Amino acid sequence: MNGSTPDFFAAAGDTWQALIALVVAYSFSAVGAILILIIGWLIAGLAERWSYRAMGAFGHVDETVKRFLSKSLRYGVLILVAITVLSQFGVQTTSIIAALGAAGLAVGLALQGTLQNIAAGLMLLFLRPFRVGEYIETSAIGGTIRDVGLFATELQTKEGIYVLAPNSSLWNTPVKNYTRNATRRNELTVKIGGDTNLEEAQAVLRGLLDADPRVINDPAPAVYVSELSGAGLTLAARYWTATTDFTAARFDLNRALEEALRNKGIAIK
Repeated sequence: MNGSTPDFFAAAGDTWQALIALVVAYSFSAVGAILILIIGWLIAGLAERWSYRAMGAFGHVDETVKRFLSKSLRYGVLILVAITVLSQFGVQTTSIIAALGAAGLAVGLALQGTLQNIAAGLMLLFLRPFRVGEYIETSAIGGTIRDVGLFATELQTKEGIYVLAPNSSLWNTPVKNYTRNATRRNELTVKIGGDTNLEEAQAVLRGLLDADPRVINDPAPAVYVSELSGAGLTLAARYWTATTDFTAARFDLNRALEEALRNKGIAIK
């Protein structure tokens, strides 16, 4: 009994020393991992901002592409940081890559819809049916593009409402882009009485279009009667403006047409 006591204390002392050595070793690893995480996070943010600014130096690089590539670079740096942190604790890099591959396959099979969004996001980025700042409409949503991400696209409606749309929903449906083309055509209509002097009314409308510098001369505006009825007729004008002037020109011409016809004594139905 007495002979075994020294052996017990010796074994306990060895265990305690081994435990202290283990704690010290992993404490240094933990501190190193924390430092790597902090530094890696800062480097990822700097890489995102630097790449965005570097691409901004080239005028032909689209805003959507700049945001997508800069964010992808940031996520790539963070993945490398995570692998480096795990290697601090003795995890083999090859094992990490193999585990990530297996996990990616499993996640891919479980989240096929998410992969569709990623594939759609890449196609939207490559074909660019819309860019940041453009106004689009689909059968379900409409708004100004704020950001095109890997999984979803951010929009803002006319009412200022935030919308997050999965990329697949924008890729698999027709998209109307209202701001892509430089010019747009508009149609102005007004109903007047059947006893109205038609030539005079047409002259008023032509004069307004000719006087507005936002109306494009080529193609030339067209003024015509679009509808006849027992109550009167509908006078219409088709004209083109720059896309940026479309809304303002429509509002101003509508107001000016009403005032001009009333000043001529032409009744509006």
